[in-house]
Amino acid sequence: MASMPNEIIGETRDPLTGLADQAQARETIAQWQREWPHETISCPMHAMLITLGRIDTVNVAFGESAGDGALVEVAQRIKHFAADELESSSAWIAARLGGGNFLLVARQECSRERWQWLAEALADAIAMPIANPEGGASLRLWPRLALMRVTEYDDGDSVLDRLSEVAARMRESNRRRIDWSAGEVARSGRSNQQLEADLLAAIDRDEIEILFQPQYALNDDRLVGAEALARWEHPVIGRIGAGTLFQIAERADHVAHLSRHIAKRSLEEALKWPEPLRLSLNITPVDLAADNFAIDFARMAERAGFSLNRITLEIIEQVLLADLDRVSRVLDQLKLFGIQIALDDFGAGFCNFRYLKVLPIDGIKLDRSMLDGVLDDERDLAVFRAIMAMADALDLQVLVEGVENEAQRELARKEGCVYYQGFLRAEPMAAENFLDLAKG
Repeated sequence: MASMPNEIIGETRDPLTGLADQAQARETIAQWQREWPHETISCPMHAMLITLGRIDTVNVAFGESAGDGALVEVAQRIKHFAADELESSSAWIAARLGGGNFLLVARQECSRERWQWLAEALADAIAMPIANPEGGASLRLWPRLALMRVTEYDDGDSVLDRLSEVAARMRESNRRRIDWSAGEVARSGRSNQQLEADLLAAIDRDEIEILFQPQYALNDDRLVGAEALARWEHPVIGRIGAGTLFQIAERADHVAHLSRHIAKRSLEEALKWPEPLRLSLNITPVDLAADNFAIDFARMAERAGFSLNRITLEIIEQVLLADLDRVSRVLDQLKLFGIQIALDDFGAGFCNFRYLKVLPIDGIKLDRSMLDGVLDDERDLAVFRAIMAMADALDLQVLVEGVENEAQRELARKEGCVYYQGFLRAEPMAAENFLDLAKG
């Protein structure tokens, strides 16, 4: 996954999730309004309040540690969603207000239709299964989202008050999962079925853009490769990132189609790169569920003319929740072709360390959240060092995501990370721009 700009202004954070706390959210809204340079136009802001159903039930049924873990996972999903779906030029803040209540505020020009769609996509992402750290069945939480456009007359307190009123109204009616402070629901003009049809047409017309996030060696800042990322510029609702793209594809039962299209396009572009630059690709649960995935993927790469030993396939924890033995067999097959395997987003949620024991993994990608606080907090640094010690003991190479400043880069280098990616050196870029970078 791509890195993101720092969304936290100041230092006050929720101790459980690491997000901003309520006081920081209020101060950030006020700061954005004070610093907005246009006197005649109010600062463009949209906000959403996310309230989780069933969190109290989780605490009662599985214990508070399971409930706290679920809240941490939801916080990570909100952060990742905002980083993937909000414009890279915009500012945003994610905060935990207490209990199962979260806030997301973005300072950007955004249509009512797009903010509505973003809320629907985020609700789907939060409702996906969460691994239960106590064992047993996965957990599911059902979010309700209250939305608003922040006006010139609002401050941090009124934003929270207006959103809370909408949330209370939704709880009482027990109907809508998304509503606006004005009592109206925006219509994007696209039903789920139409959006799924739009996606299939976009694939056929080759409208899914492939961006590349450059990756660098920490010892000498040498460019070593790139991670392929998919984006779709929808004509009505705007930019859609890879995570939501696959949610849409899953509803249409076309995940394999989309995944293959992205891989094929990425391999064709990577063929133009100078050796030995590597290509990193994300693979999905649907990919790994196919008995012939390893052979089909190897054949596709060979037809494209790209060397298999220059490919890293990245898997996330959700891929591993279903059938670990089956996944292990498929990964073993991929390894026979010389393809490397990395565990992505490590540290973003509950990582079952058994994965590292039984799967043929070459490396881990530390989630960007693992860098939060490491420069200032001894406990965060101790966790970082413990992960690095484990990786060293298992002979795993470590790439760290989300490096945004030289201090973070230097700490990662000193602690033994081998590679990094992040806004410090480069944002995700178009294929032609990455080619210029690679040849320069």
